Amino acid sequence: MPADTDPKQDKEVKAAQARQVIDVFHEISTLLNADLDRQTLSICISLIENGVNPEALASVVKELR
Repeated sequence: MPADTDPKQDKEVKAAQARQVIDVFHEISTLLNADLDRQTLSICISLIENGVNPEALASVVKELR
């Protein structure tokens, strides 16, 4: 029988994983001189996960700079 998992602990693990992903993307952004902060990267990732075309998003970000 599987052990019961603590929902609070599970939420903390997911938050830590999300921070790790953002950190990796931020490092890539820095290496590519994209000048995107963690908050902007987080928003872009969320938009892409929700179906926004990545190329169109990149064009918009580039245009806004």
